Amino acid sequence: MKQITKLFILVLMMAATAFNADAQKFGYLNSAEILSGMTEVKQADSSMEALQKQLQKKGQQMVQSYQTKLQDLQKKEQAGELSPKQIEDEAAKLRTEEEKIGKFQQDMEKQIVEKRNTLLQPIFDRVNGAIKDVAKENGYSYIFDRNAAQGSTILYADETQDVTTLVKTKLGL
Repeated sequence: MKQITKLFILVLMMAATAFNADAQKFGYLNSAEILSGMTEVKQADSSMEALQKQLQKKGQQMVQSYQTKLQDLQKKEQAGELSPKQIEDEAAKLRTEEEKIGKFQQDMEKQIVEKRNTLLQPIFDRVNGAIKDVAKENGYSYIFDRNAAQGSTILYADETQDVTTLVKTKLGL
């Protein structure tokens, strides 16, 4: 009798698990398509591009100044206008300037990443909020991103489970 009871409980547990698995609803979307249609992303990209051009211009000016000073030093050295001590001092100044250029490049990359995060994070938060709303409103347990650039790989998906349009509508696109 105990074995029958155990078997009955086991069958009930398996049935409950199977019922829960069937109740899950999966959807997918294309985040790249959603983001490409958002004016906020276009504005952020434009702002990022402007910052990058501004910083690159400053970096190019620094490099040009360095190259001019290096060429002047080489000319004076070849002409014999400088003593070995003066050459050494000028070379040390150039090394310092070279280090400043390297630091500027690192700072430039850091500034660009920080600006990107500042501009895009609110957009990503808004999109994620819309995705959550669509999932809750339509009973989805999971929504995947079919955009391969995001690292998700979906080999097959029923077209009726594409929620991209629902999310775009939720965002007002």
